Amino acid sequence: MNHSSKKKKIFTILLPALVVMVLAVAARSQTTAFGPATTTMNEPSFIAAMPRFDVSSLPAGIFDGDGGAPSEAQHSEKHDGLISRSVKRTFEDQKEIYKAPFRPSNFKWDALVLAPTALFLVTDRHIENNLPGGHYTFYQDASDISIAALASTLAGVWVYGIKGDHPHAKETGQVELETLVDTFLVYTPMQFIAGRQRPGEGNGHGDFLKHHMINTSFPGGHAMFTWAMATVVAQEYPKPWVQVLNYTAAFTVTTTRYLARDHWASDMWVGAALGVAIGTHVFHSRCDPELSASCQRHHEKMLQRREKKFANSALFSWPNAKPSGDYASGRPISQ
Repeated sequence: MNHSSKKKKIFTILLPALVVMVLAVAARSQTTAFGPATTTMNEPSFIAAMPRFDVSSLPAGIFDGDGGAPSEAQHSEKHDGLISRSVKRTFEDQKEIYKAPFRPSNFKWDALVLAPTALFLVTDRHIENNLPGGHYTFYQDASDISIAALASTLAGVWVYGIKGDHPHAKETGQVELETLVDTFLVYTPMQFIAGRQRPGEGNGHGDFLKHHMINTSFPGGHAMFTWAMATVVAQEYPKPWVQVLNYTAAFTVTTTRYLARDHWASDMWVGAALGVAIGTHVFHSRCDPELSASCQRHHEKMLQRREKKFANSALFSWPNAKPSGDYASGRPISQ
C-alpha cells in the first residue's frame, strides 16, 4: 500500500470516530445544571408558633449525601435530553435532505447539478488524460493543509463561543457540527452504492459498482465536506473577505485532490454541489435570524412567500388569520 492509499484509509477510519467524538463533546458542553425554583409563602400562625430547628447546630456534612442526588439526576436528565434532541434534529435533516431533490421548486437546481454531471461522466477519461502530470505529493499536501486550516479555524470559533459565551460563534460551531454529521450520513451510503474506482484503479475507466467500502471515488469526500463547512461559515458571516477565504479554501481542496488524480471530474463536481446544498439546508433550518443577516433575509423571504400563498387561500378571510413569524419562516416551534 502506497503513501496515498494509507492517508485515504486513515481519513476513512478517523472521520466517523471524529464526528461521534465531537458530537459527544458538543452535547456535554451545552449541558447546564439547574434546580427547582424556590417560592416563599406566608406561614400560617399555628406553624409560626411551633418550635424551630437551628440547622447550624447540626453536624457539618450531614446533608451532603442527599444534597447531590437531585442535582446529579437533573444533570443526567438534561444531558439525555440534549442527546435525544440532537438525534431527532439529525433525523429531521436527513428526511428533508433526501426529499429536497423531488420538490418541484428544486427542479431547476437538480438540472443545474445533473446536466454538468452527465457531461463530466462522458468526458471524465478525456479530461483525466490531459491533466498535467507530476507533483502529486504537493497537491495532496496542499489539500490536507487547506482542509486542516479550515477545520481548525471552525473549531477555534466554536471554542471561543463556548468559553466566552458568544451566541453567534457558538451557533456557528453547533450548525457546523450538524452539517458535518448530515454530510457524513449522505456521503456514506452514496459511497457504498456507487462503488466507483479511482483513476489509478482497475482498468482506468472509473467503473462503478466495483467497491464495497466508503473509501471510493464517487462522490469526492474532501470536496463534499469542505464545501459544506465553507457554506455554513459564509452564511453565518456574510462578509466578502470571509466568503473569499472560505470558498478559496474549498476550491483549493477540490482542485488539488483532483490534480493529485484521486478523483474524476464528475466526483468533484457532485461532491461540491452536495456540500453546498447540505450546508445551505442545515444553516437555514437551524440558524437564528437575530444573529445572522443572511439568516434574517432568508426567513423574511420565507415569510413573504408563505403570506402570499396564504393570502390566496380561503383561510385568509377568517378573522385574525395570519401566519406567525415562526410558522411562516419554517422554524420548528420548539426552538
